[in-house]
Amino acid sequence: MNSDRDKNRKTGNRRPELLVPAGSPETLRVAIDYGADAVYLGGEVMSLRAKAKNFGYEEMESGIALAHENGVKVYVTANIYAHNSDLKAAEVYFDRMAQIRPDALLISDPGMFRLAKKHCPEVEIHISTQANNTNYETCRYWYEQGVKRIVLARELSLAEIREIRANIPEDLEIECFVHGAMCISYSGRCLLSNYFTGRDANHGACTHPCRWKYALVEETRPGEYLPIEEDDRGSYIMNSRDLCMVGYIPELAEAGIDSFKIEGRMKNALYVATVARTYRKAIDAYLESAEAYEKILPWLKEQIAQCTYRKYSTGFYFGRPDADGQIYDESTYVSESIYLGTVRTVAEDGRIVITQKNKFSVGDGIEIMGTDGTDRQTQVLAMYDAEGNAIESCPHAGMEVHLKLSECAKAGEVLRMAAKEE
Repeated sequence: MNSDRDKNRKTGNRRPELLVPAGSPETLRVAIDYGADAVYLGGEVMSLRAKAKNFGYEEMESGIALAHENGVKVYVTANIYAHNSDLKAAEVYFDRMAQIRPDALLISDPGMFRLAKKHCPEVEIHISTQANNTNYETCRYWYEQGVKRIVLARELSLAEIREIRANIPEDLEIECFVHGAMCISYSGRCLLSNYFTGRDANHGACTHPCRWKYALVEETRPGEYLPIEEDDRGSYIMNSRDLCMVGYIPELAEAGIDSFKIEGRMKNALYVATVARTYRKAIDAYLESAEAYEKILPWLKEQIAQCTYRKYSTGFYFGRPDADGQIYDESTYVSESIYLGTVRTVAEDGRIVITQKNKFSVGDGIEIMGTDGTDRQTQVLAMYDAEGNAIESCPHAGMEVHLKLSECAKAGEVLRMAAKEE
């Protein structure tokens, strides 16, 4: 696994790792192709994203092999807060991890930490953000237990991160989220889902009630709902904006962060391709020179808007945000592009095969996302179903579609189309 991506990791000369989510084998391949240094994924148990597709043992093993062939590391999440009934299954799980050998395990629960150390002692352990890592004494404690990396809480400012970096061992790595959904509860430790629906967020089954609309009810007037800064869609007092730090790569790197983490194991391949490619270009430009980074900033901001998101913010990095800077006061997402599919194969005659994700038609202009950062405009010249019958459009998500395009596409490239204005 010798790779130029592992160079220059010392303080003052860091080369930040780009850590990208992989919620399925498809997005794992996309993350690798579009520039990830490392990916994180979950198994079918012990992970905090139960609604993601996740990986069975065989899929995980083959995914790790594929990543390692491309010089990319794989971190496996095992960051649930375990109950007694989880512990025997956890022992079995960690025995399998000892055989599969990911590059690291992400752990939050001290009991799970003990089991991981016992059953797979040769696998690195990273402490999840779920463990509420907010100060350098906590980091020192985990370092003394043999931990190699700490994922800091999202609630920290850059000033706090710099102070942590200055007060922990040089070889203890810091990982921070730099992009994606924010949780309204402290470092994701939320009980709303459990309270409302009986589905435990700390077991990976969150129903995201912070995204629901709310109103106040006064004690003596039951049934009379009082709006809270309500718009025509409702009140979204706990609905956080998404984090986006692509415009602040120098500040992140100079704070001493070793790994830039992207949130989104439940997101599709368009999201993964967009954020991986954009942050890859941002990091590489920053490492080249300040001038190169400033020059590419307009492109970075344009590109990062091409995936579905809730309006962006900088989270807590520059201090505690006020409500206007953090609350996303509606239910709809911003979406500049539509995901059409990822190229599975390319025939000798240039026809490509995709599994269709959204409807499009013959004659439509679409875009091929190059893994090198370039985009190629193309037109759909012809379309065929799996039996070879010519069709004019593909209305059913998940259908196999064969396409003839005006420009060549490569296996693994993502196809998108500009979202139509309503």
